Amino acid sequence: MCARHRMFIAIAVCCIGLGRGILPAEATPSAEPLRVDALVAEALKQNPEIEAARQRWRAAQERAPQARALDDPEFKIELFNYPNRLDPDASANTIFGLSQRFPFPGKLSLREGMAVKEAEMAASLLRAKEREVAAQVKSAYYEVFLAHKAIEIHHQQTDILKDFFAIANARFRAGKGTQVDVLKSAVELSKLENELPVLEQQKETAKAKLNLLLGRAPQSPLGEPVGPSGPAEPGKRPALEELQQLAVQSRPELRAVDLDIARSRTATALAQKQYYPDFNVMVERFQNFGARDGFGGMVTMSLPFSFWTKPKYDAGVREAAANQDAAKAAYEALKNQVLFEIKDLLAKIEAAEKLITLYRTTVIPQAQQTLESARAGYQVGKTEFLAMLDAQRAIKDFQLDYYRSLTAFEQRRAELERAVGTEIQTLSP
Repeated sequence: MCARHRMFIAIAVCCIGLGRGILPAEATPSAEPLRVDALVAEALKQNPEIEAARQRWRAAQERAPQARALDDPEFKIELFNYPNRLDPDASANTIFGLSQRFPFPGKLSLREGMAVKEAEMAASLLRAKEREVAAQVKSAYYEVFLAHKAIEIHHQQTDILKDFFAIANARFRAGKGTQVDVLKSAVELSKLENELPVLEQQKETAKAKLNLLLGRAPQSPLGEPVGPSGPAEPGKRPALEELQQLAVQSRPELRAVDLDIARSRTATALAQKQYYPDFNVMVERFQNFGARDGFGGMVTMSLPFSFWTKPKYDAGVREAAANQDAAKAAYEALKNQVLFEIKDLLAKIEAAEKLITLYRTTVIPQAQQTLESARAGYQVGKTEFLAMLDAQRAIKDFQLDYYRSLTAFEQRRAELERAVGTEIQTLSP
């Protein structure tokens, strides 16, 4: 072997050595594996967006006691100083009064009803936020899973290329192969190792995203995720109509808009009540200078039906009716959107299921057979080195596509559960 050839082999071996040096640093997985159900439970307790929605619901619950309460009573003192002194002891008379405003019967109960509906809406929006965050946590979890699998496949392919290098080098030393094959394997290995920093960055980004949803610091350590179980048997999948009907009953956002319709209906009734007068009842105590003291009373009544004030109440009724119609239209629009989301997501889930089955049962096993055949053929000189490389690249791509399809299935399933408003156990074994 000439010096030039030995130099090429030394370079190739150096590349292999660098590749080996990267592997042990890959890492130190946490002893505690990640489980998606536990992470969802943690997010429901710790996620700041959920906590904000929870506090808005608690705040809304406090509006009903305020809405049904009367206005503050008023206390008055009237001093009549005659003829020219400001001494209260020398007043002609002094009047002490206590008054209370009473709305027309039914107004307070309608205001309370509106506040109760608003609190129920806030509760529905809280549940909607919980479903949204749960879906986001599951989606982020499977992004972390995919990132781990991509790195795992990377190391598997690195080992395969090292095996290729060893085979090519052995054939070259035996005078049966070429140095080009040795260098090709070294170059392929170097190219593969250059992908590792990108894969590591993608994993760290996915982990940071998951940590944020859990209410943790982005750099908090996370273990290795447990893989998903995959699709259920086709016969166990719920029908489209069943899911759509379940969504109409369970989707929190639809419930919130339905409550908004009821609140608007109550608001319309309250606006119509504004045509009725309110009353102000006052009790007074008179202390008269030079005359007998005594008690008195007074009742005043508002006149909302006066021709110069009635137009504003007419406008209030029209406004409340328009808001009610808007809430009804919003409900129909959201309902149609939900039904579309379910149909779209179910179609995507079915497509992902087919790809998962195809990769698992046909594509990957055939690719593995092709790789083994190409390796065996190259060892005996019946196959070109390039054919072996092509088989290695194909199985790498197919494995990544399989896990991407599995990740897409789980993410679409999480989105479907959010769209329906409840978990759908029949989509998994």
